[in-house]
Order: sequence, then structure tokens, then C-alpha cells
Amino acid sequence: MIFLLYLALGIVAGILAGLFGVGGGLIIVPVLIYSFTLQGVDPEVMTHLAVGTSLATIVFTSLNSIHGHHRMGATRWPLVGWMSIGIVGGCALGALTASWIPGNDLQTVIGVFAIAMAIQIAFNLRPKGGGTDYRPPGKPWLIGGGTIIGWASAIFGIGGGSLTVPFLLWRNLPAQQAVGTSAACGLPIAIAGALSFMWFGHGHDDLPAWSIGYVYLPGMVGIALTSMVSARIGVRLAHRLSPTLLKRLFAALLLVIGLNFLI
Repeated sequence: MIFLLYLALGIVAGILAGLFGVGGGLIIVPVLIYSFTLQGVDPEVMTHLAVGTSLATIVFTSLNSIHGHHRMGATRWPLVGWMSIGIVGGCALGALTASWIPGNDLQTVIGVFAIAMAIQIAFNLRPKGGGTDYRPPGKPWLIGGGTIIGWASAIFGIGGGSLTVPFLLWRNLPAQQAVGTSAACGLPIAIAGALSFMWFGHGHDDLPAWSIGYVYLPGMVGIALTSMVSARIGVRLAHRLSPTLLKRLFAALLLVIGLNFLI
């Protein structure tokens, strides 16, 4: 019955992720926290378990996105490679940082981040893409940016798109390539983040059965199986609705999630 619950949650998370054009982490983390609450998971590990499990699901859900952007020639793989050097270390540091934060305080941090993302989406606060005179950012910028993005993404349980795209736009990468390159960076973020949460949560006494560290296997498998398919439904719905309406709806959803975590 628990596994069926996560299959259903994966359908919802996938549709919302496809509908609003973001990685599923911003949706999956709060959904997991609510479901863990209903299951009676210890509050001290509940938020960490949600973040780690979210990162594990993104390993699978990011593959479709990477394939699609690569086919359209929108992925700058050399940039992905250099950023991944920083991402791996940043994710390990982010998971370590999250392990030091008490569960309730970590929910507050995620709530503040959700509200910040709601404001960014509602007012479209992002740099413009580069023009014809674009020059790739240097290796120190890519490694340093990857470290910061990996650190923050691990704490929030996201694939990093809401952070990587603005960074690449700020470094004057054209918009389509920024999105495609960001999608590819989501895979090393998810792998490094999930493995780090497995490591730092290993042996914790309050974890539920079927957990490897801070990754809950029934949640990971159930959400990954259905969200990979249902995300396509969300994409189709997105093309039938107004982009402005979608942004407002998603901003409102994040605002509600953030305020709920804070309250």
C-alpha cells in the first residue's frame, strides 16, 4: 500500500514538473514530507529523508530531459564537465551541512527557498542570455559556480535548474543552451547528492525500514517509475495553457508551500 501511494505521488509530481517546466525536486520534497508525516516517520529525520529521496528520484527523471536537450544540440558538454568537478564536492558539502541542521530548521530553510523561488518566477527575475559575441566562462568560474550550485541543491533536494540556468545566463550563455546545459548538470547533482545523503544518514536509529541512509527506497522507486511517464502529460498540458498563467500558478503553489513550512 505504501508503494502504491508513492506511485500515485510520482504521477502528481511528474505532471506538475512537466506542466511548470521545472525539475521535480521543488514538488517532490514537500510531497515526501507530507507523506512521511502521515507514515509517522520521526520528525528529526523526516526532512533529511525527503531531501535525500528527492535527489535519488532526480537521477532517473533527469535522463529524459538530458536526452531531449542533447538531440536539439542545446547542451554544452565541456561546460557540464568542468561544472561537475565543483558539483561533486559541493553536493558532499551540502549533504554534510544539511546533516548538521535539525529537521524543523531544515524545513524552515526549504520554506524560505520556496518563497524566494516564487518571487523569482512571479517577477521573471533572471539575467538575459548571451548574444552573438558570447565567450564561454573560464574554468575557475565553472568549477566555483558548480561548487555553490551543488552545495545549495543538496540542501534543498533539487536538480539545480533554478540555480544553474540563472548562473549560465549571467555568464552570457544563450538561453536555450543555458537550459540544456543545466539539465545535464542535474544528473551529477542528483547522483552525488543522493550518495552523500546515503552516507551521512547511514546507521541512523530513527530511519524507517527500507532506507539506505537518508534515501527511502519505496519512495524513490515509486516516484521515479511514474513521474518519468507522467511528466510528458504535464508537458502536453503546458502547451495548451498560457505561459503567464502557468508562471502565476506555480509561483502561487511555491508560495503556499513555503509559507506552510515556515508556519
